[in-house]
Amino acid sequence: MANTVSAKKMTRKIAKRTAVNTTRRSRVRSFIRKVEEAIASGDNAVASEALKSAQPEIMRAVTKGVIHKNTASRKISRLASRVKAMAS
Repeated sequence: MANTVSAKKMTRKIAKRTAVNTTRRSRVRSFIRKVEEAIASGDNAVASEALKSAQPEIMRAVTKGVIHKNTASRKISRLASRVKAMAS
């Protein structure tokens, strides 16, 4: 348990930041899930649209420090290759 005033303040700040980051991470996962569901349904147009909307959201999470840049790039790359494979 925090004893000093500054330690108590830090626990409050950390709790707020954790809530914000959890929301952002959940939002990214929702966008990714929409792309994966579109891929599973087999509709190429819907999948490509979902990917176009997911890409900026994933990169926004990078700028906010929720996920690492390479992780985001890897996720986008793998989703894009799966959508591209649907077209052929």
